[in-house]
Amino acid sequence: MKKTGWTLALAMALAATGCTNMSAREQGTISGAAIGAAAGAGIAAISGGSGWTGAAIGGVIGGTVGNIKGKQQQGY
Repeated sequence: MKKTGWTLALAMALAATGCTNMSAREQGTISGAAIGAAAGAGIAAISGGSGWTGAAIGGVIGGTVGNIKGKQQQGY
C-alpha cells in the first residue's frame, strides 16, 4: 500500500508540472475530470457499486463542469 501512495504522489506531481502551459479552460477540464473521477470512484465504493464505473461517470461529469468553469474564467 505504501508503494501505491508514492506512485500516486509521483504521478500527481508530474501531472501538475505538465499543466503550466495550459489555458484556464484546459486546466479546468483536467482538474475537474480528476476530481470527478476520484469522487465517483469513492461514492461507488461506499455504495457498493463498481469503482471503475463510478470513476468513468464522475470523470466525464467533472471534466464537463471543469471545462465550463474554465471557459467562464477565460471570459469567452
